[in-house]
Amino acid sequence: MSDYKYMCGFGSHFSSEDPRCPNALPVGQNTPQKCAYGLYAEQLSGTAFTAPRKENARTWLYRINPSAKHQPFQSYEKEGGKYLTHNWDEQKPNPNQMRWKPFDMPAPSEKVNFAQGLHTVCGAGDARCRHGLAVHVFMCNVSMKDCAFYNSDGDFLIVPQEGVLDITTEFGKMKVAPNEICVIPQGVRYSVNVAGPTRGYILEVYDNHFHLPDLGPIGANGLANPRDFETPVAWFENREVKDFAVISKYQGHLFVAKQNHSCFDVVAWHGNYVPYKYDLAKFNVINSVSFDHCDPSIFTVLTCPSSRYGTAIADFVIFPPRWSVQERTFRPPYYHRNCMSEFMGLILGRYEAKEEGFMPGGATLHSMMTPHGPDAKCFEGASNAKLVPERVAEGTQAFMFESSLSMAVTKWGEETCQKLDAKYYECWQMLKNNFKLQ
Repeated sequence: MSDYKYMCGFGSHFSSEDPRCPNALPVGQNTPQKCAYGLYAEQLSGTAFTAPRKENARTWLYRINPSAKHQPFQSYEKEGGKYLTHNWDEQKPNPNQMRWKPFDMPAPSEKVNFAQGLHTVCGAGDARCRHGLAVHVFMCNVSMKDCAFYNSDGDFLIVPQEGVLDITTEFGKMKVAPNEICVIPQGVRYSVNVAGPTRGYILEVYDNHFHLPDLGPIGANGLANPRDFETPVAWFENREVKDFAVISKYQGHLFVAKQNHSCFDVVAWHGNYVPYKYDLAKFNVINSVSFDHCDPSIFTVLTCPSSRYGTAIADFVIFPPRWSVQERTFRPPYYHRNCMSEFMGLILGRYEAKEEGFMPGGATLHSMMTPHGPDAKCFEGASNAKLVPERVAEGTQAFMFESSLSMAVTKWGEETCQKLDAKYYECWQMLKNNFKLQ
């Protein structure tokens, strides 16, 4: 049996049961008086009960132990979460262009798992009010043993950059490699195994869940296709553990509760609130074949809408390998000031507009109305290049977390990590005054 089930579309209904327990899913009702195999029925809700049917998100889990069976939560911040924050006022605002060199992996002598390796770079809003977002990076080097993590505050969109994430969720298993992404919805419990130093980026949203963007005039096909998203097949373990740890991110802090069994004991499930993965190589690029530029929104993979129509709390955008065939135009990204915040990361390769300095495992932040664009070398080359069809970004994958909210940088991001490039602004200083009266 395949490790994954392909999603037919967001909002669709899925079901899965571990083949070791056939007919574990109830027929005709969600909570029979007695579930098959002596299982417990438990619903995981991702929206209000009264949300419109087309938006309602929930899944029924049929498990060996209910998730309520645990000891009280205690603070976990001595073990992890030291650099996890939603305090956006700890630093003075900084409107400058920012670029980070690759974030450091843990030293070999340190043993850091995924939950312990979360570091907040920037964000806005308040998880308690269910409005806003945060951008994190993770750097870890050991697997999560006898423990699981879940986020009470929102969804995690995880972008591995170095190393493969072997993720066990309540719904089954996912293996997520660089140039793939996964989304773990709010409340879903999971554990991350790694095989050495591992690094990546996380976009967290508080307001809503991620959706595919509407295609509008593009039509029915293009960008990320629903059929290419994969969700796990049910898998369970019936394992007693003396001190299995369940780590919760709650209101920006980490807590831990102990229990005497693995939480990965879901034998079967059905619903539409599920974790999923996507291979970025399957993105169907829509690009200009004439002059000028389409807006970067044509590269949107997933969006988290705000309450304002057409405006996102966050968009996840990629800049994949593609053909550039515009005529009579400046081909790289144009110089730009934006009413959105733009956090960029590089998974692999060299980004076309800044081939020097912006490195895999690093990042940039261009805040609201802070100007940015190609460096001097890129400008000169693009202004004099022969305009023939050109393969762009071959062997490269850059991405952007774009938000309508003005994001603040944390103390860790601006000072503690010591990766902020103070000379970033210099890449524009060599741009010449080419003005000539005709």
